[in-house]
Parts: sequence; structure tokens; C-alpha cells
Amino acid sequence: MNTGIVGDYQTKAQLETFSYLPKFTAEDVQKQIAYIIANSWSPAIEHEHPSNSMDHYWTMWKLPFFGETNMGNVLTELEACRRAYPDHHLRLSGYDSYRQSQGVSFGVYEG
Repeated sequence: MNTGIVGDYQTKAQLETFSYLPKFTAEDVQKQIAYIIANSWSPAIEHEHPSNSMDHYWTMWKLPFFGETNMGNVLTELEACRRAYPDHHLRLSGYDSYRQSQGVSFGVYEG
């Protein structure tokens, strides 16, 4: 088994389930955003410094984008957050207002 592709899951802190997969490409992130929008979930961006990412609630970048239907707006906000906090981890979540929970959440950038 080639463990070099996936990484050392036993010692490296993982941010979420997708962390065990190869890093998302820009196209993969766009597909996830499209999935969030297609399900009428509200995208939300969170960020945190790597030293605090395991023992603090992450700080939200603005409010969730309630009713957002434009992928470009979400991508623009992801980049704005990344420029403002280049050394932070960034996570994108999709909030399901019907079930009052996160439908999806994944790390977009690692600081």
C-alpha cells in the first residue's frame, strides 16, 4: 500500500473527513460549492490559525451567505478571506436551514 499519497493519518491532525483524501483542486472546490447551492444550503466561510484549529471554535468570515446562488460570489469571498488571513486554515460549510445543521463542511486552504 502506498501511504505517501494519502499521508500519515495516525500522527497528522486532520481538519475533517475530506482531509484523508488528496487535496481538493480548484475544480473540486467549485463542484462542492455547486452542490451546496444546488441543495439551497447557505455557504459560510470560517478561518482559524493552525495553532488554534483543534481547540477553538473557528471564526466566521462575515455571516453565512443566506440565499446565495452565485458560485462566483462564494469564490470571491474565499479569496478575500485568504488574502486577509494567509496563514490561517479556511473551511467552507453549507448550512441546511430545514434540518438546522451543516450539510457539508470541508477545508479549502491550509495555513
